[in-house]
Amino acid sequence: MTADPLIDFSRLCVHTITTKGWELEEAVDRYAEAGLSGVTVWRQWLEGTDPTRAGDRIRGAGLKVVSLCRGGFYPAFQEKSRIDSIEDNKRAIEDAAGLGAPLVVLVCGAVPGQSLEESRKQIRDGIAATLPLAESLGVKLAIEPLHPMYADDRSAINSLASANDMCEQLNHSLVGIAYDVYHLWWDPELEAQTRRMIDTNRLFAYHVCDWMTPTTDLLNDRGLMGEGCIDLRRIRHLLESQGFNGMIEVEVFSTRWWEKPPGEFLEAIKQAYLQYT
Repeated sequence: MTADPLIDFSRLCVHTITTKGWELEEAVDRYAEAGLSGVTVWRQWLEGTDPTRAGDRIRGAGLKVVSLCRGGFYPAFQEKSRIDSIEDNKRAIEDAAGLGAPLVVLVCGAVPGQSLEESRKQIRDGIAATLPLAESLGVKLAIEPLHPMYADDRSAINSLASANDMCEQLNHSLVGIAYDVYHLWWDPELEAQTRRMIDTNRLFAYHVCDWMTPTTDLLNDRGLMGEGCIDLRRIRHLLESQGFNGMIEVEVFSTRWWEKPPGEFLEAIKQAYLQYT
């Protein structure tokens, strides 16, 4: 039988949080059976395991380890908390190196009641403090700008421009951007800032899902591609027209989808990937 040339999952990666009903080994087996090509491992899936053995297990199934998610959460009022965060991020970098993941995705953090300017300074200082270790282990750090609705307690980096600015301030080849359409699709400067990012070789990861209308939960009501209002094909074309050919990572937080069997969700992901991305 001749393979259908339209069915190509060579760039399809799924985050373990997306099919969170499966532990790591089952997720790896199911992804491989489904013909996927990559997996982004969330740190809680490594708890109690040896990252090196987990990485070997993933590659042994024929999958690529795309990234480790997540580090970050640098800002805090207390200096001890900031130091603890830096140490935790160093552990994430070490886990990524053991896993064989080329990068750690950073959700940078923010503190209610602290100015965004101060939180951004603490983010910059926190990333800088981990760069010597990242450099020694060859692990990239991908800043993920989050939608402004998360500016209070999840991230003070709230636009692609602010992520580009942070990268410029740190000025290191291992610091780049995790580009998530859920957080960026609304931005009137998206095209210009995307070009700025790519021109400086800062695109490290590309995450897809969709924005539901109405959205009933700002964290756990993301849509599967094609269910919402994001022009995913336009954004992908914007990236690919400037040379992007990396993995397309499906990251969907959805209570609605998590209530379904993970296998059913995975099949829906495959179809949505083919139809809408």
